[in-house]
Amino acid sequence: MRQVVIYPGEDGYYVAEVPSLPGCISQGESKEAALANIKEAIDIYIAALREDNLSVPHYNI
Repeated sequence: MRQVVIYPGEDGYYVAEVPSLPGCISQGESKEAALANIKEAIDIYIAALREDNLSVPHYNI
């Protein structure tokens, strides 16, 4: 599991970011929705890196 940072956005939604994956950001109407959305975004982000034969950044637990 990667570290996820969740914080309130300016539009009333919650923003979720993954520091170890630059640019991997999502949002949701609640913290739970933002977390579910960022999990999907992580999977898509990593799949895109692999498809382009790029290395997946390491993370610390």
